[in-house]
Amino acid sequence: MLLHLRQEYHSDALDIKNMEADPVSQFHNWFQDALRANVKEPNAMTLSTATLDGRPSARVVLLKDYSAEGFSFFTNYTSKKGGLIDQNPQVALTFLWLDLHRQVRIEGLAERLPSAANEAYFQSRPRGSQIGAWASPQSTVLDGRTWLEGKVEALEQQYEGQDKLPLPPFWGGYLVKPTLFEFWQGQPSRLHDRFQYTPGEAAGWLIERLAP
Repeated sequence: MLLHLRQEYHSDALDIKNMEADPVSQFHNWFQDALRANVKEPNAMTLSTATLDGRPSARVVLLKDYSAEGFSFFTNYTSKKGGLIDQNPQVALTFLWLDLHRQVRIEGLAERLPSAANEAYFQSRPRGSQIGAWASPQSTVLDGRTWLEGKVEALEQQYEGQDKLPLPPFWGGYLVKPTLFEFWQGQPSRLHDRFQYTPGEAAGWLIERLAP
């Protein structure tokens, strides 16, 4: 059964003359296309990390901002992914927009965002999400959900009447500074279009077509 599962892609061809010189601008164009197409969770991305000895780990997180500086997301710094990034800041991000037959891969170095940026974003979140961040010792083993619900209840009482909770010292964001981009456009017969951006001379980017 699995051997016969396949999807044939019929998308417009992707040509280098239509690619932006700057990969962040190219990403922006594609992200706006995903928004216009009402792709579900267009900012969902697979964050891949690795230990120093090369053991990989991956999970889906949400992109919260992007600019020429990099791509940012937020998490619990004491979580598994936080611990792995502390060990090895080299990470990869993958966006898959199947409705558009597109994928974007980004490789780069992750660094922590400043506390002021963390606090501003944290306090902009729904109150329930703020409570949840305080309550959850992310990635640790729990005996059951009852403990977590009790923690939430205690925090609800502690911060009753407050819409903006203080920033947890263990919670914040990362900025991924890209060193490589790849834009993938599905094509018939698996002859997909792939373009890679790597740092070039004079602070520019080298764009190359890759074999599918």
